[in-house]
Amino acid sequence: MAMHAADIERLIKEAIPGAEVTIEDLRGDGDHYAALVKARAFAGKTRIQQHQMVYQALRGRMGEELHALALQTAVLE
Repeated sequence: MAMHAADIERLIKEAIPGAEVTIEDLRGDGDHYAALVKARAFAGKTRIQQHQMVYQALRGRMGEELHALALQTAVLE
């Protein structure tokens, strides 16, 4: 079962309040997305820690409903 971009955005924003999230469906199939997530909560964290925060926000859906996510993160100024 595919995931909708709006659901990905909602889950991330719920887990990381104040985050700016941009989602792009790379193939139009609901399985392959690119995400840019900017958040103040990323300040002082390594890139790996930032990505872990996003993956935790997706609540285990990676590899199941969501097949692939090309993820970029940045600290929101």
